[in-house]
Amino acid sequence: MTFNNKSHFLMLFMIFSTLIFFVYALDFPNAPAESPSSGADGFLPLAKKHVVIRNVIKNREILNVHCRSSEHDFGMVHIPWNGTWDFSFHVNFWKNTKFRCHFTWYNGGSHYFNIFKVYRDDNPDGRFPVCKECIWEVGKYGDNGHICRIVRDGRHLPYCFKWEDGP
Repeated sequence: MTFNNKSHFLMLFMIFSTLIFFVYALDFPNAPAESPSSGADGFLPLAKKHVVIRNVIKNREILNVHCRSSEHDFGMVHIPWNGTWDFSFHVNFWKNTKFRCHFTWYNGGSHYFNIFKVYRDDNPDGRFPVCKECIWEVGKYGDNGHICRIVRDGRHLPYCFKWEDGP
């Protein structure tokens, strides 16, 4: 079986064009930050995500955060009380993107949490709404035993999770 150069060029052009289309189609600048009924978000790979971490720990200490995935390592970041830190990324093609963060603060111990994982934060059929902008607050709810994802629509309470300190 032989292939000519035109066939290869045409196939590569179509694959590349389709990939570019998905990347641009998923970047909706006017979409709501968090929407339970978001149609495209969570359905296709390469969706753009924005994670925001807010320090609201009760003793008003600096929150030290180190977040990384298998592809990115943001290093140690120091968030002042009531301050925020954020990062953006695209969900990978295989939809298995995960960012794990290590949180420490004075008199707060050492805690780990997966700040973004596809099956929780980018799954239209999941228990929690898909988030394009995933806003997290550390320390406001509970006795420093929770991290909460904030829903900005004003109709829902925050989704709070226990620390994932286990192995």
